[in-house]
Amino acid sequence: MNPRQWIRLRRAVQHTALLVFVALFVWSRRGGWPGSVVNFTMRLDPLAMLAHLLASRTLVTGSALALLTVMLTLVFGRAWCGWLCPLGTVLDLLSLRRWRGMRDAPTDSWRQVKYGLLLTVLAAALFTNLTLMIFDPLTILFRTLSASVWPAVDQLLTVTETTLYRVPLLRPAVSSFDALLRPKILPPDPAYYRYAWLYAGVFVGIISLNLLAQRFWCRYLCPLGALLGLLSKIGIVRREVSARCNQCNACARVCPTGTIQPAKDYTSDPSECTMCLECWRACPQSAVEFPAHLSPAQWNHYDPSRRQVLLALGTAVAGISLLRSDLVARRGHPRLIRPPGAREDELLSRCIRCAECSRACPTSAIQPAITEAGLEGLWTPLLVPRIGYCDYSCNACGQVCPVQAIPRLSLQQKRQQIIGKACIDTNRCIPWADFQPCIVCEEMCPVPHKAIELEQLEVQNGKGEWVTLQRPHVIRDRCIGCSICEYKCPVNGEAAIRVYAATSEIC
Repeated sequence: MNPRQWIRLRRAVQHTALLVFVALFVWSRRGGWPGSVVNFTMRLDPLAMLAHLLASRTLVTGSALALLTVMLTLVFGRAWCGWLCPLGTVLDLLSLRRWRGMRDAPTDSWRQVKYGLLLTVLAAALFTNLTLMIFDPLTILFRTLSASVWPAVDQLLTVTETTLYRVPLLRPAVSSFDALLRPKILPPDPAYYRYAWLYAGVFVGIISLNLLAQRFWCRYLCPLGALLGLLSKIGIVRREVSARCNQCNACARVCPTGTIQPAKDYTSDPSECTMCLECWRACPQSAVEFPAHLSPAQWNHYDPSRRQVLLALGTAVAGISLLRSDLVARRGHPRLIRPPGAREDELLSRCIRCAECSRACPTSAIQPAITEAGLEGLWTPLLVPRIGYCDYSCNACGQVCPVQAIPRLSLQQKRQQIIGKACIDTNRCIPWADFQPCIVCEEMCPVPHKAIELEQLEVQNGKGEWVTLQRPHVIRDRCIGCSICEYKCPVNGEAAIRVYAATSEIC
């Protein structure tokens, strides 16, 4: 094939890989594809699997898939970045070339940032901390889709359906369309995620960096790209320039990562080359070749040094000490309700912050933590009862978790997990405070032997009248903390019955 045909093939592979990523995301809800299928792309991520291995000291089933990416890199260099990475494809599609103009990119010294970030991620993982996995490109993209893009699509479709349903002629079609979407693709009720603007802002920020340089994220910041770049030093297939080169600069102008160096006879660094083949197509002299090499590539001034390794180790130690200090840590937060089976310490050393569980949750109850778990637990999963509840007939979160931070429990095992305890605020509860009938919490309680019982008694209301009421009481030994009582509580604002972490001393 000629260079143009190879470029077309690369773009086809890029777009197909992005579509596969989105398809796996769409069908990751309960009732969709199996968990071992939908988390396939996360298990291809060698940074996620390596950091998890270092932090948890366990090798999870399926993590060996990351070796496919490693093998690809050892043969073709950073081909993952140029051919398969979904975030890289998005950055290519939204390159902002027209707005960027001809401004000069930052110097090569900036490439040290991504290596520093990679080393700090791995050093922190050695001390069982995975907070910095928030910078992994696959977790960034999946988290953005889960908490920002997909809820926005859901809301847009809901508004559109509501508008069209007002037209009597269109009602059957709208109902049929909605039945196709819910609950397999979209939740039964429109999803809501806290701080959706934050996740969207991070993603927009990454794209906006293209205004400074094409693929700025890939060049200077991506820790996964840094890991693959180091492996590419011993990659077999590498770019090379033959004696036919007339130094026309055509290849340097089209290189998306700016790694072609005119001052060094238009050679490039295998650690920065994404094998996009744009230089091959642009060269009028056919001077660009991709032969096999068996010797390692030379080290550059921006590649990791011993000093940088020690600095990353020191940064990780200092950072973890701060994260676990009383100043920042908030593990005792009474509303830190984790998904079924997840234990706090194990979760923090296993969770890669991918938000697969948030996407799988049919009620949108699982949300990324912001302040509840401190900085160390940033963007780890927790339940927010007023947004959703833990469905008694669902165990999807554990099935889709690619690193088993949430255990893969059977439905029967999951139903026995105690994730919290309910507590009634008698100052807000309708039968207690307003002397009006309400038994919603008792009706909603899903456990076979109700964890909420009603006590029937006669009381004197505020008008001095005697009324017969059924007042709810929580039987704590039976409560599993599923939170449906809080979610369904009809009291506006803060619910009259609230669920707290099982370890909390409240109530």
